[in-house]
Formats: sequence, structure tokens, C-alpha cells
Amino acid sequence: MKKIYGSASEALDGLLFDGMFIAAGGFGLCGIPELLLDAIKEAGTKDLTFASNNAGVDDFGIGILLQTRQVKKMISSYVGENAEFMRQYLSGELELEFNPQGTLAERMRAGGCGIPGFYTKTGVGTVIAEGKEHKDFNGDTYIMEEGIFADLAIVKAWKADETGNLVFRKTARNFNPPAAMCGKVCVVEVEEIVPTGSLDPDTIHLPGIYVHRLIQGEHEKRIEQRTTRAA
Repeated sequence: MKKIYGSASEALDGLLFDGMFIAAGGFGLCGIPELLLDAIKEAGTKDLTFASNNAGVDDFGIGILLQTRQVKKMISSYVGENAEFMRQYLSGELELEFNPQGTLAERMRAGGCGIPGFYTKTGVGTVIAEGKEHKDFNGDTYIMEEGIFADLAIVKAWKADETGNLVFRKTARNFNPPAAMCGKVCVVEVEEIVPTGSLDPDTIHLPGIYVHRLIQGEHEKRIEQRTTRAA
């Protein structure tokens, strides 16, 4: 099966539709699938639901899709650093489902493993638990969270071989592996594609069985918060 495509738009061809559910990797500005997000913006696909730790900033990451009003709902852990996100949410233009970071990561991983739901103590006694099933185990109360099963996963990795085996670089791994697992189709952008067999199996972070389409491209290396001192 062909996995390598010439561009982000080619890799997304035939996959996008209005109202779809997308899981996206990234944490802050680190490990964001920026080329695929740009292609979704250019395609004009709207009424999107995104499961992502955050929404980037106003001009980067999912923030560019908020600017064009293509996002209907966010399932997120952190929504700071994005003025347009805040404006849309407070004005009622954007739906928001808050998830603790560990819960969101496990919901993605669970979906990728075919697990429809699981119990966690995180969020018990808070607004996170409202409307969710509660169950006691050994005297402690847990809430049930559902696995995430997305129509599409978009992911950023450092290196891939031609079969889609992925290597992530340091903290840019973040939410990318669980996001990749939970999509019916997973499209990945990488900085380098190497021949099959050239990656040490012990260095592979995500096997190519989860990866359906792959592109190589140039990526911007942003610093989210830069702190300097006087010379």
C-alpha cells in the first residue's frame, strides 16, 4: 500500500468532510502537525471537532482554523495562549469539553486499543465528573471516561521509514502517539523519510501499522515562551 505522498493536500485528499472528528498531536507549540493543519485550512473543511491538548496560538497550530471559523468544538486540556479561542468560547461561538491531560491521553490510547471506556479517579468531585457514571472500587470512587475514536488523526514525527514506522524527537513525542492510534485513518508529517530497514527496531516509538499516509516537509521551530536577561 502506498504511504508516501508528495504534499499535505495530497495526503488528505478524499479524507476530509464537514463535521468530522480529528485527533491532533502536539503540546503547546511542540510537535504540531503544522503542514496538515495548513492543508485543512486551505481545503475549507468546516464544523470540525478537534481532540487536542491545546489549540496552539492565534497564528499557529489549530489557532489558524479558529481564525477561519472552521472549528465547532474542542476537546482539550489547556486553552491558554490563544486570544481568539478565549473570545469564541466566551461568546458562545465555540464548544469546549475540558479533559485533564492524563485523561485525554488515555482516552486517545484507549480508542487506539479498541477500549470503549475506562474508570479513573481524576476529576471526581469536580465539574469534570458531572453527568458521568460513578463507580466505587475498594472504597474509592471513580468516573468512567470514554475512549476517543476519531475520523482522522494528524501527527508530527521526526523521522519515518517508508512503511511508516515513526521516531519522535524528545518532548515532541507528547500527544502524538496516542493521537495517531485513535484515528480511523492516520496521516503523519515528518522531517525525514529513510529507507525501510534502516531504523533500529528498538528506537521506533510507533509502529507503521498505525500510519496510513506520510509526507515529508520543512517545519518551523517555534519557542512558546522566550525569557531573556539584560546583557
